[in-house]
Amino acid sequence: MAKDVGGAEGYAARDYEDPPPTPFFDAEELTKWSLYRAVIAEFVATLLFLYVTVLTVIGYKISSDTKAGGDECGGVGILGISWAFGGMIFILVYCTAGISGGHINPAVTFGLFLARKVSLVRAVLYMVAQCLGAICGVGFVKAFQSSYYVRYGGGANSLADGYSTGTGLAAEIIGTFVLVYTVFSATDPKRNARDSHVPVLAPLPIGFAVFMVHLATIPITGTGINPARSFGAAVIYNESKPWDDHWIFWVGPFIGAAIAAFYHQFVLRASGSKSLGSFRSAANV
Repeated sequence: MAKDVGGAEGYAARDYEDPPPTPFFDAEELTKWSLYRAVIAEFVATLLFLYVTVLTVIGYKISSDTKAGGDECGGVGILGISWAFGGMIFILVYCTAGISGGHINPAVTFGLFLARKVSLVRAVLYMVAQCLGAICGVGFVKAFQSSYYVRYGGGANSLADGYSTGTGLAAEIIGTFVLVYTVFSATDPKRNARDSHVPVLAPLPIGFAVFMVHLATIPITGTGINPARSFGAAVIYNESKPWDDHWIFWVGPFIGAAIAAFYHQFVLRASGSKSLGSFRSAANV
């Protein structure tokens, strides 16, 4: 394992280098093709994500509907649905990480924006692309399976019967915290430097985080942790229940992402204390 190397005057030199903070607003970014290519990648990835996962949800409900000749224990079940969401995230993050960073989720984008890893311009364009991609993905599902789509709820997120609003909000906050915390940890330059002897494939832990959170929270909220996923399904399904609960699937994920960003940057990485220490050292010179 790589270790800190002694530097001049007794200070330890780091064996990794943190990238500089991204400018808060970078107007020049709007003139670069790389930004628009990344936005297109986010749109397409979110479209594919919603198309496959919502089809999986509807397919399970068809197979388990006893009134339509299905088997109560048929279909992929909650385990299979969780695998579909986690597996698609693994695939799509792997495919798009080198182009857009593979966010595929406004909450992830928001967390990375708070940590100064993406600019405001990029964050806003990503979120718009993700929401539009989600709408198109669910739109394709409805176009191909219209009758089943309407009959089985369109894969729209809503609070399950028997759960309070506070419980649903907490589930979304904690679930998104797990996801965004995993994103920060899997892409941490310090980890990449010190664990370089171990092959680290960042999309894998991120996909597993999505899988595990779905296992825990599908019975509560259907699992949002991705505002674009919930928004796209709500727009196409367009019924009152998903819209009544919809705020949970924006507020919860954004709070969870903000907590994860703060925890990783200022507690685990102690960025704030390091900056304060550097300031004090400079003042004493």
